[in-house]
Amino acid sequence: MSDLLQTPLHDMHLTLGAKMVPFAGYNMPVQYPMGVMKEHAHTREKAGLFDVSHMGQVIIRGADYAAAATALERLIPVDILGLGENRQRYGFFTNDAGGIMDDLMLANRGDHILVVVNAACKAADIAHMTAHLQGVTVTPVTDRALLALQGPLAETVLASLNLAAADMRFMDVATLPLNGVSCWVSRSGYTGEDGYEISVPAADATELAEQLLSHADVAPIGLGARDSLRLEAGLCLYGHDIDTGTTPTEAGLNWAIQKARRTGGTRAGGFPGADIILPEIAGGAARKRVGLIPQGRAPMREGVLLFAQVDDDSPIGQITSGGFGPTVGGPIAMGYLPTAQAATGTTVYGELRGKRLPLTISPLPFTPANFKR
Repeated sequence: MSDLLQTPLHDMHLTLGAKMVPFAGYNMPVQYPMGVMKEHAHTREKAGLFDVSHMGQVIIRGADYAAAATALERLIPVDILGLGENRQRYGFFTNDAGGIMDDLMLANRGDHILVVVNAACKAADIAHMTAHLQGVTVTPVTDRALLALQGPLAETVLASLNLAAADMRFMDVATLPLNGVSCWVSRSGYTGEDGYEISVPAADATELAEQLLSHADVAPIGLGARDSLRLEAGLCLYGHDIDTGTTPTEAGLNWAIQKARRTGGTRAGGFPGADIILPEIAGGAARKRVGLIPQGRAPMREGVLLFAQVDDDSPIGQITSGGFGPTVGGPIAMGYLPTAQAATGTTVYGELRGKRLPLTISPLPFTPANFKR
C-alpha cells in the first residue's frame, strides 16, 4: 500500500492498532481493536471519532456570496443563493442526463462557499467546477484535516472544549477555537446521529483528535462501522446507491431540491439535466430506491439481483448496499425496484449463492435520525 495517500492522522491510526485498507486512493482505518460491531454500538450510544480527511474541501469565492452562489447554482440543483449565512445544505452535481455526478455538502461562510465532496470524486469535481464556473475562484483546501464526532454525547464532548458548540443546531456552521486551534465546525455528519464535522489545520489534527479521544465517552471508529451506521440511517453511498445513471427522484432525494429551483420557482432549472429531473419531480420516476429486510439471517450485499417471484426468469432490480445492521439486529439492504412494484410490505426475492431468498420492502431509514433541530 506504499502508493496510497495518507491522512494527517495516519500515524495515530497505527498507534491505536487500526486495521488499514485502501479506500478512494487513501490508506484508511476500517476498524480498531474494538471491532466493527462494538464501534457501531458505541457511536449509537456515546460518541465516535472518525477520520474523514480523505474527503475534498473546496472554497468557492466570487465578488460576493451572491456571485459565488449564482455561479454554483448552474451546476447544482439546490437553493444556494437563499442559504443563510453560517448554514449548510446537502446537494449534488448533476449531468445532462439527470444523473448524479457526486453528492456533497455546501456551506455559506459569508464571503465564500465551502464545499465538501467525496474522496473518490474530488479531482473530477474540482476539474468540473474549474471548467464550468464563471467569475469565481475554485481553491482546493490542502492543509486541513477533517474529523467527524458522531453520537448522542457528541455535544457534551465538544462543548467541553468550547461551550458554543452546544448552541449550534443541525446544519449550523461556525468557526470555533478548539484546543487552542481555529476550526471550521458544522453540526452534521453521515451516521444519522447528532454530531459535528470539524475541519482543523493538518498540523494540529492529531493533537485535537487525541484530546477528543481522551474523553471517556469517545472511541475511534473506522470505515466498517461508518458504513453500517449510514446504511441503517438510509443514507446513500456515492458510487453504490447513487451514480451518474441515477436521478435524484429515483434515489429519493427530491427533498434536497428546494422550491426555488423547481418548476414554477423563482430560479427554476438552469442546471444540467433539468429537463429530465424537473418532470420526474412532478410526475415520478420509473424506479425508486427502497429499504429491504432479508427475512433470514444472511446479509444480502451489493449486486444481488431482485426478482418479483421466486421462479421468475428476469430480475426487476438490484441491491446497491447491504449488510448486517447492529442496531436493527439483523440484515438490511437498499436497492432499486420499479416504482409500481415498490410498495412497503411487498415481498421480493434476492438471488444469493444460487438460491432465491425473500426480502420485505421496508420504509427508510431503518434507524430513526437523532439530529438536533
